[in-house]
Amino acid sequence: MIAAEAPVEVFDEIDSTLLEARRRAERGELAPVWLVAKRQSAGKGRRGRAWSSLDGNLMATYLGVTRAPPMQIALLGFAVGIAIAEVFDDSIGAGRATLKWPNDVLIDGAKAAGILVDSGSFPGGDAWFALGFGVNLAAAPEAIDQPTASLRSALPPDAVAPAPLEFLARLRPRLDAWLTRLERDGFDSLRRAWLARAHRLGELAQVSTGDAKVEGRIVGLSPRGELELETAAGKRLIAAGEILISNTAA
Repeated sequence: MIAAEAPVEVFDEIDSTLLEARRRAERGELAPVWLVAKRQSAGKGRRGRAWSSLDGNLMATYLGVTRAPPMQIALLGFAVGIAIAEVFDDSIGAGRATLKWPNDVLIDGAKAAGILVDSGSFPGGDAWFALGFGVNLAAAPEAIDQPTASLRSALPPDAVAPAPLEFLARLRPRLDAWLTRLERDGFDSLRRAWLARAHRLGELAQVSTGDAKVEGRIVGLSPRGELELETAAGKRLIAAGEILISNTAA
């Protein structure tokens, strides 16, 4: 699903690689491409939050075309998270990179990467998809609503964090392998791999669903990517929301 021949375009500055991907798709420019920014002036996270642009970090979006149904496209972010965590493992060892539903990668319980998926359909069944993500390689933003980390902060003092394009080169084959597996075999193997890294699985948590907060024990991930929460009223499936993490405890 990730074209091996897809070129990498690097921008010194752009509003957002994800917005640029959408603009190209809406113009009918559908050749697969990686868009990478050294700096973003309008980077966005989930729910419209700003995504800080810091030197030495990776801000990238992959634009591609698929015949996968919308439900499967919505699951692509889980593959991105696993692939990023695996590349983190290469630098800091297994066990420290975990995944927070629905789209964050953590190092030692603090946010080190965020993921967004955008898509749109065309007549005839084809769809474009954009996988956007920001990875804190050299530095982590401060003053956000949860603890943050960078790959550099998790490395020994004398170690050097990979450059953005170096990290992307390591990421591409891992991401392609997971997306190919999802396309070929369905969500189950991806779901199991994600749950093996799930942050706070089996623990009590508070989940914000936008207009309400729900408390319960995180018990799994549904075949549609919903968070499975065991509450006092029974099991609840949450399709959209965010697990809350305080700035004093992960």
